Formats: sequence, structure tokens, C-alpha cells
Amino acid sequence: MRDGEAMTDASAIEAATRRLAAALDALEAAVQRRRDADRSEGALAAQVQALGSDRSKLASELDAVAARSRKLEDTNRDIAQRLDVAIDSIRAVIEAQQ
Repeated sequence: MRDGEAMTDASAIEAATRRLAAALDALEAAVQRRRDADRSEGALAAQVQALGSDRSKLASELDAVAARSRKLEDTNRDIAQRLDVAIDSIRAVIEAQQ
């Protein structure tokens, strides 16, 4: 082998080594991006689960408040009817005395 060929072979090996190092750096960066994405997906999944739990809790509380509201409306109607009866009775007593 001559000096020129040795230099060419050394240059080719050096170039291949640089390409391999660049490829390994790119692979490492891609792996890191994937890890970051997986962590982000995990955090997002946890947030979605927490939101689902909050939604269930709020839905349950809303059902309880709606039931209480209906009960108060029923009670209000009952009291209004009783007041109407009492007012009619008082009017009848007043009219009877006049």
C-alpha cells in the first residue's frame, strides 16, 4: 500500500467515523425527544384523569343541588298554597264581621 492510498483509507475511515458520530448524536437526540414526549403524554393522561374525577364529583354535587332546589321549590309551592288558604280564611272572617 502506498502513502496516498493509506491517506485515502485514513480519510475515508475518519469521514465514516464522523458520520457515525453524527448519526449517534441524532439518535440520542431523537431518543431524548421521545422520552420528553412520553413524559408529556403521561402528565397529560394524569391531568385528563384528574379532570374526569373532578367532573364526576361536580356532576354528583350538581345532582344533589338540583334535588335540593326541587325540594325547596316544592316546599315554596306548599307554603304559598297554605298562605292562600290562610288569606282566604282571614278575608272570610273579616267579611263575616262586617
